[in-house]
Amino acid sequence: MAVNETMIDAPPQAVWDVLADPPSYEEWVVGNTGIRDYDRGWPAPDTEFHHKIGLGPLNVKDKTVSLEATPPQRLVMNVRVLPFGHGIVAFELEGSGSGTLVRMGERPAGGPLKLFWPALHPLIKVRNAETLRRLKDLAESRHRAGAARG
Repeated sequence: MAVNETMIDAPPQAVWDVLADPPSYEEWVVGNTGIRDYDRGWPAPDTEFHHKIGLGPLNVKDKTVSLEATPPQRLVMNVRVLPFGHGIVAFELEGSGSGTLVRMGERPAGGPLKLFWPALHPLIKVRNAETLRRLKDLAESRHRAGAARG
């Protein structure tokens, strides 16, 4: 399993609010090039959003399905990029002072990518570190904007 962590200067609920906003995923998830549609109940278990993942002109249209949601502490998703494969991605949020420790874990669950996981693992860690950096920036900026309004 590839595991990355970051500290976000915002409370767990502020981070959760980003995770619960499917359109935001194209802003912070590396490789996500667009959200095509989503269930209004996201991230309740068995809800989903439809996305495009890829680089440049090479895009795959598929979906992400929520497997487990415990607001504002844990979100587990099945991220599909078929025919290449699918993986399980989990976000754990832990309050720490006025901020949140976010732990992101990813493991392969099926398809050809699972066979190449040992070779891809270092690249996945680098991609997920950048994903968490973007999540941090977005959650902190939204939190600051909300605090300024209210």
